[in-house]
Amino acid sequence: MARRLPPLNALRAFESAARHLSFTRAAEELHVTQAAVSHQIKGLEEWLGMPLFRRMNRALILTETGQSYLPPVRDALDTLSHATERLFRMDGSGALTISTMPSFAAKWLVMRLGRFQARHPELEVRLHTTPQLVDFTQQDVDIGIRFGAGNWPGLRCERLMTEDIYPVCSPSLLNGPRPLCCPEDLRHHTLLHDDYFITWGTWGEAAGIAGLDHARGPRFDDSALLLQVAAEGGGVALARGVLVADDVAAGRLVRLFDVHLPGNYAYYVAAPPHYFSRPKVKAFRDWLFEEAAADPADAHSRTLSAAESATTSSPDA
Repeated sequence: MARRLPPLNALRAFESAARHLSFTRAAEELHVTQAAVSHQIKGLEEWLGMPLFRRMNRALILTETGQSYLPPVRDALDTLSHATERLFRMDGSGALTISTMPSFAAKWLVMRLGRFQARHPELEVRLHTTPQLVDFTQQDVDIGIRFGAGNWPGLRCERLMTEDIYPVCSPSLLNGPRPLCCPEDLRHHTLLHDDYFITWGTWGEAAGIAGLDHARGPRFDDSALLLQVAAEGGGVALARGVLVADDVAAGRLVRLFDVHLPGNYAYYVAAPPHYFSRPKVKAFRDWLFEEAAADPADAHSRTLSAAESATTSSPDA
């Protein structure tokens, strides 16, 4: 059955003008003239046989018809946009959207992405950072890098890196008036806590420290922020080796003592199994493993080969 549909450009002009309540701002967004927007909307109103806007005291407002028409038009345009994006993502060209945690992006991935972009200039890299797990069925994401146990249902998960946990501080704190020569000296310093990982209490037991008040000190839910505070002399942080390695190599932070604990979790490359056959996903996955294997900064970070990868199944990553 033939569909009665108004012109697409007229619908785009209406949705933008209705969202901004301004023909001028709609014209700027659509890169056309204000007269063109006005012409498109007038044509749409004539096609529908009813007004969508009216002016009151020089302000543009939607009529009742316009208010009821806007939500389905917006949903239809969003659906068309998402469907088109998915088509572009089905081949090896276009954009590559990577989802990962903000801390991993800031402390490891961002400074290395330039090398991938230089190798694959045909790809537009888009970095999506979130602490939440991404639903691949609902969001336009090609590949995820997550930290955890690697058991996200519905996904193929390949272990990229494990890490050790150890204390770090700024050079200024290390060379300050209060000594940091042995683990017992931590009693005289502010302890910085990463809420989600191994605690100072666990590390203190491994170091054999008696009487350490491991509950004191500020807590952070962002590992990158924790390291920033430590680099500015705000205290001693219990750091994750993968995230802190570049700061240690650059001298912004100093590793303390010779006591480290293996992390409970690892970094995984994750995506629906069939995504890995896409050329752009395979290219990024292979590059990631190259970078992880070549990273000399963290001697205690262990990179596993593809043969050691695990396949599990989550609509999230």
